[in-house]
Amino acid sequence: MPGTTIVEPLDLVGLQIPYHFRCPISLELMRDPVTVCTGQTYDRSSIESWVATGNSTCPVTRAPLSDFTFIPNHTLRRLIQDWCVENQAFGIQRIPTPKQPADPVMVRALLTQASAVSSPFQPRLSALRRLKGLARDSDKNRSVISSHDAREVLIDIVFSDTGSSELSVEALAVLVMFQLNESECESIGSDPNRVVYLSRMLFHSSIEVRINSASLIENVLSGTRSPDLRAQISNADEIFEGVVDILRNLNSYPRALRIGVRALFALCLVKQTRHKAVQAGAPATLIDRLADLDKCDAERALAAIELLCRIPSGCSAFAAHALTVPLLVKTILKISDRATEYAAGALMALCSESEGSQREAVSAGVLTQLLLLVQSDCTERAKRKAQMLLKLLRDSWPEDSIGNSDDFACSEIVPF
Repeated sequence: MPGTTIVEPLDLVGLQIPYHFRCPISLELMRDPVTVCTGQTYDRSSIESWVATGNSTCPVTRAPLSDFTFIPNHTLRRLIQDWCVENQAFGIQRIPTPKQPADPVMVRALLTQASAVSSPFQPRLSALRRLKGLARDSDKNRSVISSHDAREVLIDIVFSDTGSSELSVEALAVLVMFQLNESECESIGSDPNRVVYLSRMLFHSSIEVRINSASLIENVLSGTRSPDLRAQISNADEIFEGVVDILRNLNSYPRALRIGVRALFALCLVKQTRHKAVQAGAPATLIDRLADLDKCDAERALAAIELLCRIPSGCSAFAAHALTVPLLVKTILKISDRATEYAAGALMALCSESEGSQREAVSAGVLTQLLLLVQSDCTERAKRKAQMLLKLLRDSWPEDSIGNSDDFACSEIVPF
């Protein structure tokens, strides 16, 4: 038939998949078949990608797509599911029934209901919970929700319904799933009452509320350009204590660790209030949690450590922790180039302030690590920090160490 692509059956572990079960675009078994206006059926993810890249024709018929509505083909999906069940012996797993994308009309109605101050409490709460479920389902749903000015509506509920804690915390749970723009961040950060409210919520009885509060604080700090506004936020009473407590006591929750580190790093970027991080116990907590973090969050933690080492009280607090120097030495060349750079910077600050830290670093094997770093493909900034640290520690090497060897003598030491 002209204009129609015939897809031959695909052989999979000795099993032929019927061609009409496969997406004409990806040639893979369809998981969420949808029919377009031309009558052709595709897997939802494939046809959405096709349209998203600027295509406006049907991939099979090449006819123009006059309507971009994708109608779920429930009959075909059930046939595919039945076929999967019949062929489980071949290692085929039954595809799950896909969740349908959010309907824009329904999203608009839910937002209207949630924001209706004159409406009864329970319908408003139910609307927020339904929005939360939709937002959790997929990026596409979040995009649909966000396109209806949801962030503005949710911000109003979070901070206008503080008297009704349930509505406020439910709206907060939805809001943290979206990236705020600069004006939205400023509308929160510039209002002291809103910042104080978020700071207070860091000590809420619900773990989820505490984590969501820290997440919104990090979102607002990251999206605010004004140094004065960031300083105002980070100066809020007990904001450091709340974030550090999440890291210290909720370490069994992966999301708590991830959000806690990101919020603390964002707070530590504000130079004027770093002393508050030290007072809240951030140095010991960062060292204690470093081994529990994944690559990206370990980088943020090490960046926060280096930032706090730039103030005297931070240096003293880190030097007082028995594991600080050994962990920093061990981190060099182990996690990533960024992590190496931050670790070398923190060691440089510590060793510049304390001979005890110099001796600890030498005992932990920092010489070998630094020489390897200088000869590695790491960043130039990391290498410069390593060279400066080598120069600083030169008098601390034992007589029989590699520090007095020809290899060390030939190491180029250059300033920043």
